[in-house]
Amino acid sequence: MESKIKLGSHQIDGNFILAPMDGFTDQPFRWLCRHMGSSLIISEFINVLDVPDNLNDLYRRASFSQSERPFGFQLYGSNPELIIQAAVALNKKGPDFIDLNLGCSVRRIAGRGAGAGLLRNPEKIRDIISELIRVINIPVTAKIRLGWNEETQNYIHIANIIEKAGASLITVHARTRNQSWNEPANWTAIHEIVKAVSIPVIGNGDIHSFVDGNKMMATTGCNGVMIGRSAIGNPWIFSKLEKGTLSRDEILRVTVLHWQLMVGFYGANKASILFKKHLKAYFSTPQFSDINIKSLISMRNPMQHELFYS
Repeated sequence: MESKIKLGSHQIDGNFILAPMDGFTDQPFRWLCRHMGSSLIISEFINVLDVPDNLNDLYRRASFSQSERPFGFQLYGSNPELIIQAAVALNKKGPDFIDLNLGCSVRRIAGRGAGAGLLRNPEKIRDIISELIRVINIPVTAKIRLGWNEETQNYIHIANIIEKAGASLITVHARTRNQSWNEPANWTAIHEIVKAVSIPVIGNGDIHSFVDGNKMMATTGCNGVMIGRSAIGNPWIFSKLEKGTLSRDEILRVTVLHWQLMVGFYGANKASILFKKHLKAYFSTPQFSDINIKSLISMRNPMQHELFYS
């Protein structure tokens, strides 16, 4: 049974949400997943240091279309003042919410006190969210992990701080910072957070199918689920469809559509490079067992392959 999610003035239609993933959830892929059924759209995470001078192609990474709404920017950083400044600047672009990244486990980010590194400083999290609520007029959300490591799992404390500071929603990646992707997510912890707070909770971790998402909601009581790696090459997951049941023609149709969106956004030369990681994921399925994927993606422009003209 679906649980309604309210985010500020927005009543969210649906419970399956595309996770923000650096290098993957650019505007073309977000648009595709939104039209497949993703209920919310969040940008790739944005380093607050990039915002003042529009560094690292920020113009593209901070662009979004009206059809992606409800849309939010996800920010990461360790300096509260710079986080606030970045949020104020990006708020001028008209997003529907700002999401604070408290879950990134990458060493160069978490090790410097940003992302999951902030979990070791709950008071700083409280101050950042409280100030964000004060200076911007849109909802603030946060994505967390269960803790820095197994010995310091402070997710209930962090969730309570986030709620009391005024945030509107929490997303929980049910692993600690030092756990690898192949270790099982702790769905019990999501259930504990649901019981501990009154704001909506989105669960994340080990969702590989629409069935898995419904199971997480039924098991934990969370209001929705966030899907990351399992959506790459499989945007149909937001349409309640199993990729294994799709026809070869349908997979080709969406692959070509995604490619066209990439060309329109980046131009053909850059798109041909960036699209290869998506192409590999689209074709890593029994429907294309006759295709040499390694050879295909080694082409300068794989979309010139005869497969797309047959």
